[in-house]
Amino acid sequence: MNLATLIGTIVLSFLPISELRGAIPFAVARGVPLLQAALLAVACNALVGPVALLFLETFHRLFYRWPFYARLFDRFVAGARSKVHAQVERYGYWGIMLFVAIPLPITGAWTGTLGAWILGMDRKKTMLAVAAGVFIAGIIVAAVIGLGIGALSIFIKRV
Repeated sequence: MNLATLIGTIVLSFLPISELRGAIPFAVARGVPLLQAALLAVACNALVGPVALLFLETFHRLFYRWPFYARLFDRFVAGARSKVHAQVERYGYWGIMLFVAIPLPITGAWTGTLGAWILGMDRKKTMLAVAAGVFIAGIIVAAVIGLGIGALSIFIKRV
């Protein structure tokens, strides 16, 4: 694996819009074996949880000093918590894990971490739930890519 592919895979796995859905296919298309690509992308994407929590908490502390932000945030969080309280009580961290595990746009480590942070869920449990969801999503994306490449082999004759 060359340096450009390594950096591209890491960056794509960290970006909220692509995450594993972009990183694994990118690496495989650049000639990286599927298992190696999946392991690298999953490891990098699992780091999103701690990085996002650190980012959110740091900026929240800075911005919360501003009365406008504090009123807006408190109103938003109170509304969000009241709307999803029953679901959080019912599904909790399993819900975060399953939400992150679905490899679709808008679901992933960034959104799962943000949701758990807004709902005031425990940091360590959130990071574990996000990491488990990333692992499951990695398996799903790798399986789809692996099966897709295997399915194409009936149309491509290799010499």
